[in-house]
Amino acid sequence: MGAQIRVYRQKISSTTSMRKIFKAMELIATSRIGKARARVAASLPYANAITRAVSAVASQSEIDHPLTTEPEQIRRAAVLVITSDRGLAGSYSAGVLKQAEGLNELLHAEGKEVKTYLVGRKAQAYFDFRNREYARVWTGGTDAPEFSTAREIGEALLADFATEFEEGGVDEIHVVYTRFKSMVTQEPTVIRLLPLEVVEEQAASETDLLPLYEFEPEAERVLDALLPRYIESRIFAAMLQAAASELAARQRAMKSAGDNATDLIKKYTRLRNTARQAEITQELSEIVAGADALAS
Repeated sequence: MGAQIRVYRQKISSTTSMRKIFKAMELIATSRIGKARARVAASLPYANAITRAVSAVASQSEIDHPLTTEPEQIRRAAVLVITSDRGLAGSYSAGVLKQAEGLNELLHAEGKEVKTYLVGRKAQAYFDFRNREYARVWTGGTDAPEFSTAREIGEALLADFATEFEEGGVDEIHVVYTRFKSMVTQEPTVIRLLPLEVVEEQAASETDLLPLYEFEPEAERVLDALLPRYIESRIFAAMLQAAASELAARQRAMKSAGDNATDLIKKYTRLRNTARQAEITQELSEIVAGADALAS
């Protein structure tokens, strides 16, 4: 009986320590989520402005540019998968990977090869465990992304897009990430970056009209200059959305884990008290039995 009480005491002690860790991680995620949401909001004006500029160039000029023209045959697609570096964020990374798997199945069903690029150690571990190939991986700082990383990713993707298929190039580029909608809702999302699909992160009013531009010296050179920055801004915006989603998911997961730890502590405390009461009852019974034996 005494051994059973010791086991419950050890479980209470270890669960209490884990609850402290969960609480600390919840507070850290809570303190960072505000800054992450502010970065998402700050990135929208630039992303929307460059989106409108690229949209104006593409729609107001009749040009045949490889970045805005749908190819006759798409044989290989690049898929950029953005996950987290760390766990303890519930189903955050699992949701993104599931969405990426669905996209891969769709692309394969259409007869396209898939060339995968990864962001985050969770995606790298997922592919390594299954012995699946990927072109490149970027890790470190997924909960606080840097624009330099987005620029490096954009350059790598554009380089492959500009390369011929026979030399390992790709014909289209997709990004799989988690869109931050609110502290409660984060949605795994797929967007196609190239060939160009102009989608603003924040919908404009129906009355908004695209401004008229004059191109000097020519629209093709304007697109050559704008599109790399457009791709960088879209990738960086996706990384910022993913970072905010990761922190929100971690906050919820740690709160849930802390609540579960509290319930376990209450359960183990009741079991310990029950075992202690049974031990006391047994000791009293032995004392009474001994006294009766002496009296007789």
